[in-house]
Amino acid sequence: MNLEKSDLEKQKLKKASAMYKRELENEIKSISKRTEKVVTNALFIGGALALTYFAVTQFTASKSKKKKSKQQKHERDDEMEESNESSSPNMLSQVGDILVTQATMVLLEFAKEKLSEYLHSRKATDEDS
Repeated sequence: MNLEKSDLEKQKLKKASAMYKRELENEIKSISKRTEKVVTNALFIGGALALTYFAVTQFTASKSKKKKSKQQKHERDDEMEESNESSSPNMLSQVGDILVTQATMVLLEFAKEKLSEYLHSRKATDEDS
């Protein structure tokens, strides 16, 4: 009789152990999904910011080089040539500013769309589970 009771208790303990194991596995899956979601969001945002930073630094670096070369040219040229040369680069720099701004907006919009798609897909999978 004692042997039967101990076998019954062992089976109950094994069932409880299996149940706790499944709960732990489900919790680990949930944590890994949330971590994946956070990392993916961080990558999208970081990528967009990195691309924006790269574009702005490249543009400002080329702009400062142009200014330095302009200053050297201005020193060598007389005033009449300076006025003719400065209007064209000024217009080109404005066009460059507009292009960089537009490119940044396109990249941020792309990142926003991808992030939105990812969040909707994650929301759908969370609702299913």
